[in-house]
Amino acid sequence: MSYQQLTEGRRYQISTLLELGISISEIALKVKCHRATVYRELKRNRAHGQYCPKYAHASSVSRRKAAHKYRIPVERIEFVGLLISIDWSPEQISSVLTKAGASISHEWIYRYIAQDKCQGGKLYRHLRQGHKRYRKGLKEKAPMIKNAISIDERASIVDNRERFGDWEIDTVLGKHGTGAIVTILERKSRFYLAKKVASKSAAEVTKATIDMLTPYKDYVHTITADNGREFAGHQEIAEALDADLYFAHPYSSWERGANENANGLLRQYVKKGTDLRTVTDDDIQFAQSRINNRPKKCLGFKQPAVIFKEMAMAA
Repeated sequence: MSYQQLTEGRRYQISTLLELGISISEIALKVKCHRATVYRELKRNRAHGQYCPKYAHASSVSRRKAAHKYRIPVERIEFVGLLISIDWSPEQISSVLTKAGASISHEWIYRYIAQDKCQGGKLYRHLRQGHKRYRKGLKEKAPMIKNAISIDERASIVDNRERFGDWEIDTVLGKHGTGAIVTILERKSRFYLAKKVASKSAAEVTKATIDMLTPYKDYVHTITADNGREFAGHQEIAEALDADLYFAHPYSSWERGANENANGLLRQYVKKGTDLRTVTDDDIQFAQSRINNRPKKCLGFKQPAVIFKEMAMAA
C-alpha cells in the first residue's frame, strides 16, 4: 500500500468508525492506510478531547500550508551562486544569510548545487569535496522501501533546525559480517546516540532504534533516514515513537549532514574495518559520552549533552 494523505472523506469515515467502537487496526484496514497514520491523526487533530473530522481536515490543510517551502527569491539564489563560485561552503553561506535575515538552509544549497551539476553546471567544483559528494555508481536509483515518505513532505521548520526533537539516523559498519552500529542524532542540540547490533537487518535496526529513542519519546517529532533497506521497519518505528519518519533523496548524504559528521567522530574510537565482535557495549557508550561532552563550535562551544538536557527541561 503506497503512502497517501488522508482526505476529508477518509477523516469522516474514521470519525464514524470510532463512534462504532472499532479498533484502530480495523479502522486502518477499512480506511486503507497504516494504523500509525490513524494514531498520528488522532493525536494531532483532537479538539477538546474529541476527534472532529471537520476540525481535523482544516487543521491538516493549515499545517501543510505552513510547512510548504516558500519560493526563494531569484536575487537570493543568484547571490548564493556567486558565493559558491568564490569557494564559500554551503554552511558558511547559510550562516551568513540567516544572520542577515535571508534564511536559507545548507541542505537546500547542496540540493541546488546537485541540480546545477545535473544541468551541466560547474558549481560543484567549488566544494571542498568536489565531485566526490556527487559521484554516482552503476545504479541511479536506491532500493525501494514500502510506504516510504520523502523528505520533500517534511516541514520546513526541520530544515532550519528551529525545533527541538528532530533526529537523523544512520548505520556505521565495521568489518564485513561482524555487525553494525546504529547512530541517531538530534539536529538542534547535536546530541548523539549509538548502539551496536549483530547485523544490519531491518529487524535489528528497528529494535535498536526504538530502544534508543523510547527514553526520549516526548522529544521525538521526526526522524530522517537514508534509503538503506535496514530502515524498512520505518512504520513500526514511527508507530512506537509516535513520530514521523522521512527518507532523504538517494545519494544525498548532506541532507543528514550532522549525523554524518558525528559518525566521523565515532571513527576516532571505532576505526573503519574494525571487527565489531571485539567492540563491547561499554566501548560504544564511552565513545558516545566523549562525543556528547565535546564542545562544538556550532553550539557556541557548548556540549551537546548540556544543550540537550537544557532543551529537554524547557520542553
